[in-house]
Amino acid sequence: MAPYHVVLVHFPIALWMTATLAIVLRAFSTGALARTVDRALVPLLSVGLLFGVIAFAVGLMVWPLETISASALGRNHILGASWTVACWATVLFVRWRCGEAVWNGISRWVMAGFALVGGVLLGITGTLGGHLVGIYTDVSNVLRLLGWDVYTTYYVPNVTLVIIVVASVLLLGLGVWSRSKKAI
Repeated sequence: MAPYHVVLVHFPIALWMTATLAIVLRAFSTGALARTVDRALVPLLSVGLLFGVIAFAVGLMVWPLETISASALGRNHILGASWTVACWATVLFVRWRCGEAVWNGISRWVMAGFALVGGVLLGITGTLGGHLVGIYTDVSNVLRLLGWDVYTTYYVPNVTLVIIVVASVLLLGLGVWSRSKKAI
């Protein structure tokens, strides 16, 4: 069953990375290509979320929670996967609920910010999963430079907490500011 998880995770990775590029393109452009890519965004995000949830569930079926949570690397992988699915579910909900209005004003930059956060979370989660099956990347060296040893550290490093708080405040501030500009 483990190979199924390994195969399944590549679908949300490909779909969400494509969505990241599509959102960033749409945030920076109002051209015909960007608008055409945007029309495919909700289905793209929906299929990505479906495969992400399936891959998450299969992963929990393959490696029982008691087993995977016995190591810091396993706990970080589950935490990263949870954050990644939650982030992309949020992006899907916002894009679906707001429609094309999400690309008006400052909210386009909020969407781009969420997409970039989702892409980074996806990369970190994939790196941790790769380490669990013996495939190592240089991303773990970057994480180590930021104070996070993927093999022993089970916490969010202070630098990461600061980045999360600053990004959250900026994104919330941009959302409130954008909403107040609409009211005027």
